[in-house]
Amino acid sequence: MAAYDFTAPRLFVDANLEPDAVLPLDRAQANYLLNVLRRGPDDPVLLFNGRDGEWRASLRASGRKSADLIVRERTRPQTPASDLHYLFAPLKSARLDYLAQKAVEMGAGTIRPVITRYTQGERINRERLRANAIEAAEQCGILAIPALPEPARLGVAVDALEPERLLVFCDEDATTADAVAALRAAADAAAPPPLAVLIGPEGGFAEDERELIRARPNTVALSLGPRILRADTAAVAALALVQAVLGDAR
Repeated sequence: MAAYDFTAPRLFVDANLEPDAVLPLDRAQANYLLNVLRRGPDDPVLLFNGRDGEWRASLRASGRKSADLIVRERTRPQTPASDLHYLFAPLKSARLDYLAQKAVEMGAGTIRPVITRYTQGERINRERLRANAIEAAEQCGILAIPALPEPARLGVAVDALEPERLLVFCDEDATTADAVAALRAAADAAAPPPLAVLIGPEGGFAEDERELIRARPNTVALSLGPRILRADTAAVAALALVQAVLGDAR
């Protein structure tokens, strides 16, 4: 038997989850389940709220375009949010959507926009960012919604990191030829420290920004290889690398 039920749709809800609770669906959720997926009363729906674990529910139509969910039993206990911080220079909206979704899929527990000199857009729609994070969690079986702190200037965001947190700074000018070796040299994989990954804008970091980052203790600069990557591609590559060497994918 598969370890996870991928056939049942998953929905994030704000309500508390407990046996026999009745949760009215909003119009969009009801349309999705009743008309798009054509779910019936006996078809399971999985629910989570980031606090109470995952629960199986059954659908009860309350009108032609409305429905309730009846909470039945818990299928998985709540898991803690990942301690991996992902710091990034915001991108234009469509690519920012992609970036937020992939960061959640790759295990980021905190996603923080960081404003740099060459950031393309400083206006962040945090509701849209949260909606994309929730969508990724719904689709990938993730139980904890990542924290989404307010955007901050680079210096403020770097200073806010705890001293013991290893900051992985992805820098196209880094002289490190072997990123895996650099990560292994920076921390003990058997007992890795809390981690943060910083990805800059497509224009790169200004030299004074590089100096600010490098001046922070417990920081390692990495090159992601011989090719120039778009910022959203670099995010996936860096998170995969860090998770494989020091994170929960090792």
